Amino acid sequence: MESREPHPDLQALGVQLRRLNGELNRLVHGFAAGQGLHPTDVQALAAILDSEVPLTPSLLRQRLGLTSGAVTACVDRLERAGHISRVRESADRRVVHLHYVPGARVRARRYFGPLAEAADRVRNGYSEPELAVVLRFLKDLNEELTEAK
Repeated sequence: MESREPHPDLQALGVQLRRLNGELNRLVHGFAAGQGLHPTDVQALAAILDSEVPLTPSLLRQRLGLTSGAVTACVDRLERAGHISRVRESADRRVVHLHYVPGARVRARRYFGPLAEAADRVRNGYSEPELAVVLRFLKDLNEELTEAK
């Protein structure tokens, strides 16, 4: 079977995605260090923030691909640091939902403000149709990666 070189556009895309990932990791590590957290804790915060449904520790474990013990330690650190709260489901007291604490959102917004400002500056250089294509691409890529687990 003949080995083919990747399309140059695919190579360039890979380079830019790795660079973006590196820059985001740098920011995440800085925020984690400043908050006394582990970078995985920041991933958990993002998962809680971005979830369309209230997350339980079990759902968080599945989303992050962690063991139950690792998720428990993560949730404990986030709660101690004042980033999340555990709220018992009223109908079934065994069910615990994880909620991002509003004051913690303010700290995160302050830290990640330069990222939001940079994204806004870059976004302003694109038309609405171009942005729609970029968003569709990122959504589709994320879905593909989620299914590839």
